Amino acid sequence: MLADRRVVVVGGGHVAQRRVPQLIAVGADVVVVSPEVTPAVEGLATGGEITWHQRGFEDADLEGAWYVIAATDDFEVNESVSEGAERRRIFCVRADDGTRASAWTPAVGRHAGVTVAVLGQREPRRSAAVRDEILEGLREGTIVARHQRDRSPGVVLVGGGPGDPDLISVAGRKALMEADVVVADRLAPRELLGELPADVELVDVAKLPRGRSAQQEEINRILVDRYRAGKRVVRFKGGDNFVFGRGFEEVEACRNAGVPVTVVPGLTSPVAVPALAGIPVTHRGVAHDFTVISGHLPPGHADSLTDWGAVSRLRGTLVLMMAVENAPAIADVLLAGGRRPDTPVAVICDGSMPGERTVFSTLASLSEDLDRESVKPPAIIVVGEVVAVAQNVPG
Repeated sequence: MLADRRVVVVGGGHVAQRRVPQLIAVGADVVVVSPEVTPAVEGLATGGEITWHQRGFEDADLEGAWYVIAATDDFEVNESVSEGAERRRIFCVRADDGTRASAWTPAVGRHAGVTVAVLGQREPRRSAAVRDEILEGLREGTIVARHQRDRSPGVVLVGGGPGDPDLISVAGRKALMEADVVVADRLAPRELLGELPADVELVDVAKLPRGRSAQQEEINRILVDRYRAGKRVVRFKGGDNFVFGRGFEEVEACRNAGVPVTVVPGLTSPVAVPALAGIPVTHRGVAHDFTVISGHLPPGHADSLTDWGAVSRLRGTLVLMMAVENAPAIADVLLAGGRRPDTPVAVICDGSMPGERTVFSTLASLSEDLDRESVKPPAIIVVGEVVAVAQNVPG
């Protein structure tokens, strides 16, 4: 309702910094009147998104306005603004004293064409908290009635992040709630599967280490077949589908079959899990690069594409995925290639999950420590001086 209409904001501090972007978003013609403004508000003026009168308030500033916000820290100025607005029958919001205002600003948010406005007895924190809860439900698909969700057939590849259900993206969670079929891996955040509506088909395609597993061709077939049955299918994996996840193979299979497919990226485990364990993969003055390598094949294996000789000469951080079984052989190759025996190593087991633990070691003692600590997959191995940086931080 404020699109292309003049809105006057008197004051250029943090209240204006919060309110002005919302006014811009609805298309209002925003005029800020203030001798000084925050850098963010100044940037909006410099970019031509608002008009800034760099001076004190004048009564004439209210001419032609539809809505006014008195947002200075001076009671007398705010009083003058509200009195001028009252004379002109313009709704005026007061940032300093809502009881002296002629209008109150609800906590507003928008999602997918729906506007949510919450007004909680002039309690802004409470209003904002309730608004955020409603918006979260809309984004995740838990509030909108199921018949109102996107039911168009297709395949969505969703990266679930490192395992903690709180670390999936908003878009990923929403896609799950809109699915007719969920094709899930073992490492996808399993608690989220319990939140699926009862009529959603769950297809288990877990791949167990050195155990039974679904063949990739069978997974591809399921995605295509369920789409052809008119279903909306979510392929749900841990981490990110395109980082050692064979996600693009599934994209190719869908495209070749004429199946519409989209991708929702996830927090990738080789970066997220060390971060959760307090280990940076890069650190100023210590490591300016990091390399992520799959260790599911041992060095020298005929099918391995990794040049371990070149890797051993790198001086940045190495992050090894799926490498628990082959870690001793990898450590030997790195040592033979010139890495120091005392190079710090961290093995993060069950990253982001309730049983997460970190085993600290060195390249020279890695094999022994893995055995002594009974390390089993899934685990991520970080090699490099960043591990020592993390160990030396009190906490």
